[in-house]
Amino acid sequence: MDYSFLLNLTIILLSTKVLGLVTRKFHMPQVVGALLAGVILGPAMLGTLHETEFLDKLAEIGVIVLMFCAGLETDTAELKKSGKSAFIIALIGVIVPLFGGFAVASFFNRPGVISSDATCSLFLQNMFIGVILTATSVSITAETLKEIGKIKTHSGNAILGAAIIDDVLGIIALTIITSTTDPNVNLFAVLLKIAAFFVFSAIGGILIYKAYSRWSNDAERGLQRHAIAAFCLCLLMSYIAEHFFGVADITGAYIAGVIISNTQKSQFLTSKFDTLSYLLLSPVFFASIGLKVELPSMTPAIILFAFLLTLTAILTKVIGCGIGAKICGYKNYQSIRIGVGMISRGEVALIVAGKGQQLGLLSGDFLGPVVLVVIITTIITPIVLKPVFRIGPSVPFTETRLGESYEEVSKYR
Repeated sequence: MDYSFLLNLTIILLSTKVLGLVTRKFHMPQVVGALLAGVILGPAMLGTLHETEFLDKLAEIGVIVLMFCAGLETDTAELKKSGKSAFIIALIGVIVPLFGGFAVASFFNRPGVISSDATCSLFLQNMFIGVILTATSVSITAETLKEIGKIKTHSGNAILGAAIIDDVLGIIALTIITSTTDPNVNLFAVLLKIAAFFVFSAIGGILIYKAYSRWSNDAERGLQRHAIAAFCLCLLMSYIAEHFFGVADITGAYIAGVIISNTQKSQFLTSKFDTLSYLLLSPVFFASIGLKVELPSMTPAIILFAFLLTLTAILTKVIGCGIGAKICGYKNYQSIRIGVGMISRGEVALIVAGKGQQLGLLSGDFLGPVVLVVIITTIITPIVLKPVFRIGPSVPFTETRLGESYEEVSKYR
């Protein structure tokens, strides 16, 4: 039996912690250090570590637990208030990057500029690159919001809600594109399954909440059983979402956390899962993103494409989601926070890109720049998110939206 995975884990945990402390010295979230650890140790630089099936599976559990923790810390009352706003923010935050990515890809993906070896039409290839830019990695933002204590703000809840809806809209866009290349995909059936998942989550969530609350009241002793039951619910909802409905497993994990968030034991569970995530799962997940970076032979055209695609990815999310936030009545500083919080593409975009390459929608020459976009946006988001949350009034537990009076604001100062 090969025990090298133990050494790999040791290297990841030590390097992510050390670089996390270094980045914190520069007033940046520690998640940036974890991401850089993966890039430095991975094939892009030193080549000390490489992706393995063990690390991939452990990283998947890591992002599931991370999203479950984000659900646990979500203020459901605020989430209900921002539900309509989150949908509008997500919708515009998908449309603008979709056409932005399509425009950039259309300019470069043509004979004499960058040659493509994808098997489908140029139009579908360019649209697919636009689809990749629609993705939002809520896990990166959620971790940063938790670290700076802003997850239970108007902006924080809007970001989390919009990111979840963003993933669903991204799945729909991906399904539409892939259905044109795979005759076995029934578009109507997929859309019906997505709708069914949210109906299932609403009905099942109410039943689970009532059952768990009753059981929780009757089981005052043995608090550890609550952590086990909650973890099982997290894993089960993740499995059901992905296996039966074709929705991302992290969406199921987030919903499981929201279900448990209003129970009496939510604070206890949050402390337990935060420890588990901090100790092992989060470092592995964030480092694994960096390990995916393998830079291709970069021609001047590919370098320029990577630069413009990265710039487009950043601006289209900030502008698109910011406009959506303004339409919904958020103030300027809140709109900026929401736009910046949606920049990160993370593992969601990597999963979409991998799927596209399998189906012949993404050329190998374009995969490298797409990975660079993912890494740069993932690193930039926590760096920029922290200072933008200093913009505006100093309100520790909530934020004001358009129409709130000075007296309503003052009580939170």
